[in-house]
Amino acid sequence: MLSIIHSMALHGLDGYLISVQVDVAPGMPCFEIVGLPDASVRESKERVKTAIKNSGIDFFSRRVIVNLAPANIKKEGSNFDLPIAVGILIAMEKVQKHEIQSFLEKTLFLGELSLDGKINQINGVLPICIEAVKKGLKRILLPKENAKEASIVKGIEIYAVDSLKQVVEFLDNEKILQKESEWQNEKLGDKKYPVDFSEVKGQETAKRALEIAAARWT
Repeated sequence: MLSIIHSMALHGLDGYLISVQVDVAPGMPCFEIVGLPDASVRESKERVKTAIKNSGIDFFSRRVIVNLAPANIKKEGSNFDLPIAVGILIAMEKVQKHEIQSFLEKTLFLGELSLDGKINQINGVLPICIEAVKKGLKRILLPKENAKEASIVKGIEIYAVDSLKQVVEFLDNEKILQKESEWQNEKLGDKKYPVDFSEVKGQETAKRALEIAAARWT
């Protein structure tokens, strides 16, 4: 059976959509990842297999082929672990949610898997979420540690997940996940100060660094 899961990768600060295509079929047992994966992506084979087993899900010997499309762009990082695992489980019919395909068409999956099935934090979530909105996606499932950062972006539903088992239960309608609330900017008020940078002569680099640091709180 074939399944297609959406994920995303970064080129600099630009995100581009990745189609994680998984085919599971009878035959000589193997697990291959194609589509210009780097070493960290190829290593996901062992993480994914072990995480599925340690999540209490039977992983029978099958011929598993994963294609990361488009195939002419190099794929880097460990954030494809979760979409690969979800794609395998759907292709093996371990997820029985009604109308799963229509749900997947508007959903993005991101996350690195531990061997025990826990989903670990990843990098580059903010530009990925911005690009996901541009692509018209409706929701993102990502690591709990990245949820606050992702919630800065408006126009998309953020679901924080802890483990692969939790994701499967959500997809099977056995567990409800609460959407992450939108990030609220905490204003510090209009407090007036007797001095400002106009009192400082020169030191342009130091003043610029302080302005950038202060911008985090405005």
